[in-house]
Amino acid sequence: MYFLTITTITLLLIMSLFHIYWALGGKVGLDKALPTKDGVQLLNPSKALTFLVGVVLFGFASVAYSLYFWVDNSELVVYLGWIIAVLFFVRAIGEFHIVGFFKKIKDTPFAEYDTKYFSPLCLFLSVVFALLLVKL
Repeated sequence: MYFLTITTITLLLIMSLFHIYWALGGKVGLDKALPTKDGVQLLNPSKALTFLVGVVLFGFASVAYSLYFWVDNSELVVYLGWIIAVLFFVRAIGEFHIVGFFKKIKDTPFAEYDTKYFSPLCLFLSVVFALLLVKL
């Protein structure tokens, strides 16, 4: 479980840093991180929202750290852990149109990355959070 926790924390920190990088104007990887249809970007998040997502992902890493390394977790941390597990599971499943395993749009760069990397990553993170909580 130690390796899975460290992997989860590392992945969440990397994801957080990417979002902060994008919020500060970075472009690398952005073309594959936002869904498109017929060449038109379907989401156009503001820099503030992108930065907020980065901060939230950092918070998720903190919750994972707490669940594994702290001996006595508060009820708040446990509830947050379950919320995070469910959020990542729902993201993996998707909304049946542009994101998730059951999306309809499948022929864009984002869709390809979502199928190969993003949705499986979300499922992985969901399972790890659930395992961290079950071990309590």
